[in-house]
Amino acid sequence: MKQKIQEKFKSLFGEEGVLYASAGRINLIGEHTDYNGGYVFPGAIDCGIMAAIKVNGTPKVKVFSLDYNELCEFGLEEKDAPEKAWARYIFGVCRETIKRGGKVEGFNAVFAGDVPLGAGLSSSAALESCFAFALNDIFKNNIDKFELAKIGQSTEHNYCGVKCGIMDQFASVFGKEGALIRLNCKTLEYKYFPFHPKGYKLVLIDSCVKHELASSAYNKRRASCENAAAAIRKKHPEVEFLSDAKRLWLDEVREEIPQEDFLRAEYVIGEVQRVLDVCDALERDDYETVGEMMYQTHFGLSRLYEVSCEELDFLNKLARKMDVTGSRVMGGGFGGCTINLVKEELYDGFIAAAKEQFQAKFGHAPKIYDVVISDGARKL
Repeated sequence: MKQKIQEKFKSLFGEEGVLYASAGRINLIGEHTDYNGGYVFPGAIDCGIMAAIKVNGTPKVKVFSLDYNELCEFGLEEKDAPEKAWARYIFGVCRETIKRGGKVEGFNAVFAGDVPLGAGLSSSAALESCFAFALNDIFKNNIDKFELAKIGQSTEHNYCGVKCGIMDQFASVFGKEGALIRLNCKTLEYKYFPFHPKGYKLVLIDSCVKHELASSAYNKRRASCENAAAAIRKKHPEVEFLSDAKRLWLDEVREEIPQEDFLRAEYVIGEVQRVLDVCDALERDDYETVGEMMYQTHFGLSRLYEVSCEELDFLNKLARKMDVTGSRVMGGGFGGCTINLVKEELYDGFIAAAKEQFQAKFGHAPKIYDVVISDGARKL
């Protein structure tokens, strides 16, 4: 990928650029908790976005996407927002950096990625983090890593129409090889947990059903959670986010909120606790408990939060049937992947059965991605 990027950069701009990279992410557990002020437990993975960048001495940004085979040029004023969806991520990072007092001038860039699109591995956060990190380095802005993650999040909110939490960008910026990160999305306190599951493999099975997170479904669930939190807050003023609420307090407002909002909130409150239980289990190398919590999360996402789909439920049931230690839908839902914690001796049989049975039922094979926990945003 490095070579392809530099060759294209040279052919377009007559010189080589400086290389930067950032990672996609997995989330072991803690789904839809980030915008509810709860805990998440992500890690950066060994596929992501790579970019060659060089200041060009003009007020214009010229970016070429190798994956889309498209060149886009734009200015740095608010009125210069590009039409192309992929270019809006880069434009948003430029604008959010400028809003924070950072310097951004015209530059040339060529980028490519090996994060599978639509698989719930957050290719958009990898793109934002790669450019946020690069611009901070090139223009010597000294913006701290937390703020770099927030630049990516604000880009999603203000330029891409997705009211996402902080998790994806945080994992992309802070990721560390061989470690998962427990992040409190309310206080932004975080802690690294070593993740070296001996005798197990972490594998994603991609249903190849594509989801669109900017869809109303994601924002609707967020609104449900905010509605439930507001109802609880009337009785318990200390509840800022749904993650602050006790399960008992949700029962107190059951008659005051729609059933749908109640179910969404029930899932979130349970999930916040599951993240803590998984962290405790990892500290004693108890991967069986980790796996059981993953299954519980899938049940909640499928039945209470209703963001699963037939394909993902099929893969989850197959995993349970084949004694896979843990399995759940990962990411926003409505398609994408299941993340599976599999004993090494069961791995080959499980993957073969998943491919064969999924193909037979849905008419296409799923894609398989082995996961290696890696470093986040960096200069190469």
